[in-house]
Amino acid sequence: MYNSADVTWTLVAAFLVFFMQAGFALCEAGLTRAKNTGNILMKNMMDFCIGTPCYWLVGFGIMFAGSGALIGGFDPFIQGSYDFGTLPVWVYAVFQTVFCATAATIVSGSMAERTKFSAYCCYSAAISLIVYPISGHWIWGGGWLAQLGFHDFAGSTAVHFVGGVTACLGAWMLGPRIGKYGKDGKARAIPGHNLTAMALGVFILWFCWFGFNGGSTVSMTGDDTMVSAGLICFNTNLAAALATVAALIVSWVRYGKPDVSLTFNGALAGLVAITAGCDVVDPFGAAVIGVVAGVLCIFSVEFFDNIAKIDDPVGAVSVHCMNGLWGTLAVGLFATDGGLFYGGGLAKLGIQLLGVVSVAAWVLVTMSIIFTIIKKTIGLRVSEKEELDGLDIHEHGLTSAYAGFAINDATYAELDVNENTDLGEDDIEKASPEKVAAAVKVSRETPLPAELDSGMHKVSIIVQLAKFESLKQALNKIGVTGMTVTQVMGCGIQKGSGEKYRGAEVDATLLPKVKVEVVVSKIPVEKVIDEATKALYTGHIGDGKIFVYNVAKVVKVRTGEQDYAALQDVE
Repeated sequence: MYNSADVTWTLVAAFLVFFMQAGFALCEAGLTRAKNTGNILMKNMMDFCIGTPCYWLVGFGIMFAGSGALIGGFDPFIQGSYDFGTLPVWVYAVFQTVFCATAATIVSGSMAERTKFSAYCCYSAAISLIVYPISGHWIWGGGWLAQLGFHDFAGSTAVHFVGGVTACLGAWMLGPRIGKYGKDGKARAIPGHNLTAMALGVFILWFCWFGFNGGSTVSMTGDDTMVSAGLICFNTNLAAALATVAALIVSWVRYGKPDVSLTFNGALAGLVAITAGCDVVDPFGAAVIGVVAGVLCIFSVEFFDNIAKIDDPVGAVSVHCMNGLWGTLAVGLFATDGGLFYGGGLAKLGIQLLGVVSVAAWVLVTMSIIFTIIKKTIGLRVSEKEELDGLDIHEHGLTSAYAGFAINDATYAELDVNENTDLGEDDIEKASPEKVAAAVKVSRETPLPAELDSGMHKVSIIVQLAKFESLKQALNKIGVTGMTVTQVMGCGIQKGSGEKYRGAEVDATLLPKVKVEVVVSKIPVEKVIDEATKALYTGHIGDGKIFVYNVAKVVKVRTGEQDYAALQDVE
């Protein structure tokens, strides 16, 4: 007999968990750079759309079509007979499908900004086909961990730890983004481009987590179930709130000011940590779990950034892997029935520890194989040029996810070209000629024959707004007093228009620049190039461009003087 209250509650919870995809998309896009926004949005859409048929094909059967110790069964397209109590099989199937998609989407954040889109689609499918369903069977499908008494109510391990371990492994195998670590080995900040989107994503995730945890009762019938659902939602909210406060305080103390992105990461850490035990701990236990999660998140981010050297742009490993681990173990400490701190001894804690170790081993082995196969075939990481240009333009033909918006702030103009293009040497005296040439490009017109060469040259220099003063002073020092300065808009790496959106050609995204033009004769053109290069060089690709042209004739309008005489400012 099906129950309308249970069906309605479970379906609403499934809808909320599905809406978490929007939260993840906004959070990840906000914490990465604008040039990769379209790629992030596509991955969050496609892991759900790829995972859904994969889970329908074999994943659900592996998870629930039997009670074997290691695997459920093989039931393509969910054709078998199932008993889920008061729920029809398709209600339970859609509820479990959205959980499967959540595990897959966790991975995209840690591997953002340098993963091939085709590779992402492949390993997302593998997670939904076999990786998540098999460990999920152990925990929720009557497998060996369930038989031992392992407790993971809504998925600290089954969903978040599986996704977090995969995220950690994937980020390690990919290697850090270009420019993440300096030549001294120290991590460099690569700020996300839109903290508003990030914050909105976290709020959406927090809201949806009431369905993630509360809906995992899959029932709203009877007083006991209703009381349990209320406690679950209260514990979920309490742990998240205190984790956020803890992250704020720790970041404030350690960095001198409260860190925005880490504080919001703390909220997600608390939500992940309470997910395993939200039904078996009291509010006091939930409070402690949340506080520890917030603190753990901060130190975990520092560890992976500075010690492990695993580049995780959004903190997915710290949030989902480390706090999935903590939340699962916390059940053995704070469960009111059997927890160590409630007089239950070490038995439950030991089972919880066995569970996370086993799941970690399963995920590491299978995903290592999957990532290696992808790496050896279609490739896992994009090329250096594609990464520098941004995945949107190369992977999707999208010149900008923010068409119509322009950044006119000099600070951002400088950051845009230099944020992740470190060449490994910021001292021009020590840099190799190749590195200098890569940073400041020089283009020369074909030299004229000696009899036609006037000895005059025009040097046109395209520079960042923030570098104009340095260039002007350098040119003044060598005697260049006359120059023409123009504010221009330009694009270097995008190579102009040519890409299409919905079949129509789109314009390139232009950035504010300064064009400085000088004409020299007495001052050697090589000296102008040399001094300009020294003034502009920072050790990054995109420091500027220098164009050298032959000048056939110069006329000073006021006096009629020509060529060399026309270039002199002496009255």
